[in-house]
Amino acid sequence: MAPSLTRRCFLPLCACLLALSTWFFATPAQAFDNPELLPNQETPIVDLANFLPSGQEDDLINELESFESETGWKVRVLTQYDQSPGRAVIPYWGLDKHSILLVADSRGGNLLAFSVGDDVYELLPRTFWIELQTRFGNLYYVRDNGENNSIVSAINAVTQCLKDGGCNVVPGLPREQWILTLITSILGGVICGLAAVPRKEGQIIAWQWALIFSPLWGILFIAFGIGPVVTRTSDFLPLFRNIMGFSLGLLVAYLSSVFRQSPTSDA
Repeated sequence: MAPSLTRRCFLPLCACLLALSTWFFATPAQAFDNPELLPNQETPIVDLANFLPSGQEDDLINELESFESETGWKVRVLTQYDQSPGRAVIPYWGLDKHSILLVADSRGGNLLAFSVGDDVYELLPRTFWIELQTRFGNLYYVRDNGENNSIVSAINAVTQCLKDGGCNVVPGLPREQWILTLITSILGGVICGLAAVPRKEGQIIAWQWALIFSPLWGILFIAFGIGPVVTRTSDFLPLFRNIMGFSLGLLVAYLSSVFRQSPTSDA
């Protein structure tokens, strides 16, 4: 009985001693800081992963330097793969509330990450950065356009919005996003057309039912079909196509329902 009790007490005691020894003798954790990876001469771009061709990198450096001298906003680019300077970039570039740091790292699910100063959020809200990251940093965009063009496109969107005094959404309407707005516009028209089908003899359009269902087709057409288009581009063509899609969806749904009801009413 006594040996069994001793064994039950001895094993937990050994585990506690092992845990304490690990805690006391382990190297204290420190924030990652590797300044030797940074060049001696300050430059707006540190391309450790070699994502940018030399000519494109030189052009982007000139653009960022000119942009900073004109507007006062500091935009910096860091690309990394197996090594990173970590927090050493903060004193190296003097990052502050008026700074934007783009970090490109292909090891994750998204190429792009942003570190943004507090003053920037007054002009470019957090939703802007989320959309910017998902649009230009996703795997499909990077695969089709390359890491270099993903970086340049994101930087161009940021600098253009800052020059314009701020943006709530990322400028430009990708084809995939426009197709989605077209689908929601057509779906809104179909719902509106079905709601407007006459339900009484002699009635041409059921306005009351169309109004009852207006929150549904209105959200699909206006909020999801028109809103994303007019806030991202001034081009009239995608807006016209969405309006036509809504109109055609409405007419097809309305006329097909009316024609199906005609034989029943005649009988």
